[in-house]
Amino acid sequence: MQLAQRFVTLLALTGALSGCAANSLDRMGDALPAMPSMASMPSMPDMPSMSNLLGRKPAKDPVEVPIFVASTRSAQSKANIRRAGGEGSANFSMLSVSVPPNHAPGLIEQPSFGRPDKRSHFVLMDERPLSREEYTRQIASQLAGRVGSSRDILIFVHGYNTGAEEARRRLAQIVADSHFAGVAVLFNWPTRGELSAYVSDKDSATASRDALSRLFVDLSQTPSVGRVHVLAHSMGAWLGMEALREASISGHQGLDGRLGEVMLAAPDIDLAVFRQQLSKLGNVNVSVFTSAGDRALSLSSLIARDRPRVGALDPRKPNERLELTRLGVTVYDLSGLSSGLIGHDVYADAPEVIRLIGNELSRTPSEETPSTPVAGANGETSQSAQSLIRSEDLPPPNP
Repeated sequence: MQLAQRFVTLLALTGALSGCAANSLDRMGDALPAMPSMASMPSMPDMPSMSNLLGRKPAKDPVEVPIFVASTRSAQSKANIRRAGGEGSANFSMLSVSVPPNHAPGLIEQPSFGRPDKRSHFVLMDERPLSREEYTRQIASQLAGRVGSSRDILIFVHGYNTGAEEARRRLAQIVADSHFAGVAVLFNWPTRGELSAYVSDKDSATASRDALSRLFVDLSQTPSVGRVHVLAHSMGAWLGMEALREASISGHQGLDGRLGEVMLAAPDIDLAVFRQQLSKLGNVNVSVFTSAGDRALSLSSLIARDRPRVGALDPRKPNERLELTRLGVTVYDLSGLSSGLIGHDVYADAPEVIRLIGNELSRTPSEETPSTPVAGANGETSQSAQSLIRSEDLPPPNP
């Protein structure tokens, strides 16, 4: 009799647990794929792969991203040595970066040890040096016959403490994740690759302004070019703005109508300096990606004796929000997306932001309307007395 009671109790518990599981799955909705019935289950040789069960596409071949490099680093250095004789002139090259077939947006897949494998990691392919004339001809050849935004050029200016190979991989990741269809150009300026070399890197950036300004003008005059976009990070944002300011002063304001989007990620720029830079550019589309949790910019502000950096301004604070509205630029607050200890690379690490950058690059000239919105990731809506502040969501995750 006791055995029979235990059996009945076991059946009851099993039914209860089954009901709990069913209710939990019901609450999850579509978060998990529907499980097939036993009758419809395929035979073992035809079982779907784990990547398919997770919603990923089956592995394909690696994708090669061509990159044109203009560098003021020493031609003999692959990393951090400054160019002998100063950074005022550039050397040129082109290469491809292999992106693995199952690359995850926001990541730069690298091996923990050993040599990288093209099936799983970013791999730098052979780099070919070019003369200035060959460089221009190769870019013109790439642009010939293209239509729409595929005729555009994206110039990436990396930030402080960035190695040469790291900068190449980062640009390849940005191109792949944003689905940019134009020609990618890296401006590679000398950094020592040391956290303690901030002042030295700033001097190198200053000495590289002329070379970058000339590159901007030269690329804007390339046959068949559409628009020239600029994506600059950290101290590279200061360098990019200085070079655009110099081009404007020399008679090429807005790169003679070819300047497209100017996107400044975590710009390490003094607020007063930024105002002066903007005043020389004219009517251009400038976007600023800020984060109040950026510890690298907090350190920069400390080195500058508490002078505020544009990339660390917090739109949630009334006085700093007011400063941002006066700039006449689009501001995206990434504070809610910051991750990691430093929080300085969220512009490229967060897939949501990379999609936003892709959207900015794909806009047609008719859609480009310079404005002064402050946009956040939290969907808040607020109004200022001047009605210049609006808030908008980052692009939703891809299905």
